[in-house]
Amino acid sequence: MFSFEYPYVLLLLVLVVVCIVFCKEKKRAIYFPHTELLTSLVKSKQILLNTLRVLILGLLVVGLSSPIKTEQIILDNTKGYEISLILDASGSMKRFDKFKIVKEIMVDFISKRKTDKLALSVFADFAYTVVPLTYDKKSVIKMLDNIEIGVAGRRKTALYEALFLSSKLFNNSKSKERIAILLTDGKDNTNSVPLDMALERAKDNKIKVYTVAVGDKRDYNAQVLKYIANSTGAKFFSANSRESIQNIYKQINQLEKSKINISKYDKKTYYFHYPLGLALVLLLIYFWRKNTWVLNK
Repeated sequence: MFSFEYPYVLLLLVLVVVCIVFCKEKKRAIYFPHTELLTSLVKSKQILLNTLRVLILGLLVVGLSSPIKTEQIILDNTKGYEISLILDASGSMKRFDKFKIVKEIMVDFISKRKTDKLALSVFADFAYTVVPLTYDKKSVIKMLDNIEIGVAGRRKTALYEALFLSSKLFNNSKSKERIAILLTDGKDNTNSVPLDMALERAKDNKIKVYTVAVGDKRDYNAQVLKYIANSTGAKFFSANSRESIQNIYKQINQLEKSKINISKYDKKTYYFHYPLGLALVLLLIYFWRKNTWVLNK
């Protein structure tokens, strides 16, 4: 983020403008007849010198305000939570605006996980990773906003494939806290990946898989979702309203609250030498032009 370390110094720019307008240099005048050409020449050179004065003073003020660029550096990124968000994007999620409601709630959840890595996967006819594990919450939210029903097909629910694919994201993870939140309103009907294989991959990578079922109980297999959650040391939730879905994500947020503060500091890069250096160059040009003018007189 670009900013000024001493922003109040910039108020001196107002003083510079006032001085240029009202602080006129007093000079001794000698009048000669028929000096229109000389007057024109003098005015053009005076405009140049005034412009240089304004630029020099302005650059000095900007330099004194100390422009800086601040970057947040994370010293230890192995102690935070890593969370994979797995979202059902099949055609049935369009009913009763379930998909839209869930996305809004997930955005709020993401914004609260300040120090964690997050990933986003979606599934329908097939599963795919939208965003791998990252600290960049803005990218996750932006991609989530752009996802619509049909992006992975509409007719099927590749639930086990999504769990298997998402678990692979943690293959090289060094975090002690690995979590997946799998939300669906249906049953797996693609048979692309066996449940045991998907569950084994999740357990091998020590992932706690919270399963969330939304909608009509007849549409999803609660027993399977409970089995996935219990096998990985997590919990199963079911919901049929915006409030209940929102409450589920709040519960998960509290259950898996980050207790370790990641070490980080702000790296500041200073740029004051650029305006000051340019001011020095213009000051040399100013004195050169002024002295040349005096000598020519």
